[in-house]
Amino acid sequence: MNLVDINTMFPTDEKCREILTKLRWPEGVRCPRCKMDAIELETEKTLYYCKDCDYQFSVTAGTIFNDSHLPLTKWFIATLLLCEAKKGMSACQIQRTLGIGSYKTAWYLCHRIRAAMVETQKKMLSGKVEMDETYVGGKNWWQDKGSLHQGKEVVIGIRQRGGDLRFFHAKDAKSGTLEKYIRENISEDVDILYTDDWGAYRSAAKHIRKEGKHKTIRHSLRVYARGDVYTNTVESAFSLLKRGIMGTWHKISAKHLQAYCEEMTFRFNRRKNSDLFLDTLRHMVTAPVLTFQKLTA
Repeated sequence: MNLVDINTMFPTDEKCREILTKLRWPEGVRCPRCKMDAIELETEKTLYYCKDCDYQFSVTAGTIFNDSHLPLTKWFIATLLLCEAKKGMSACQIQRTLGIGSYKTAWYLCHRIRAAMVETQKKMLSGKVEMDETYVGGKNWWQDKGSLHQGKEVVIGIRQRGGDLRFFHAKDAKSGTLEKYIRENISEDVDILYTDDWGAYRSAAKHIRKEGKHKTIRHSLRVYARGDVYTNTVESAFSLLKRGIMGTWHKISAKHLQAYCEEMTFRFNRRKNSDLFLDTLRHMVTAPVLTFQKLTA
């Protein structure tokens, strides 16, 4: 899917609503409140009505699109741009490209699309898995991983070789924090967990280490690969995230860092999917409403 396809297939809001209806209710329109069958009203704007709970609604009600005054055609183009931009796209660029009146509107639009990219059901990673941490933001340097100066944020990366990638904005890189993410994301039946020689991993992965499934690479000695023991795969994903932060978004707040991480992993894990755009739209009509008040609270 490209911009020419978008303009050809979805030139009007009516065409956009048709595809959203098919994606949201593939088996027929259902009421968002009581889940019963609904009928289409004969109105200029496509509306539906549920007799069981006396509720009138549209295809965008209760979704990421909820209460938006932007044309759906602009929503579709913005969604495609965020899907296809390998290093992301800034709200300023979206504002200029789509001719949106204010930066605030463009920023809110981008964050609503990102909110739909959050994976709610994640399966445990298995096979050969790499785990590492990196530090983003700020201009201050640190002496070592256990003594960070103010201004840096921790991002933990977990990537299954040949499988999914996950980023997490963490409060620190201590053993308790690392263990939490290991237990929540990595199966105990994992073949091998690869990390660097940061000491916290020994304690964090002790339940895996007992089975002889934890291997480390000695980054402290400037050794970066030993046979199939390396963390280069997850580190290459870190470089993509950092290029997005430095080259595209330039400045992001710690509060919203996880949202940008979710966008990166959503796009990265689906980079080979030919239906990435439609898959994103499907998430957008099933994700809950994100109000501006909640986003900025």
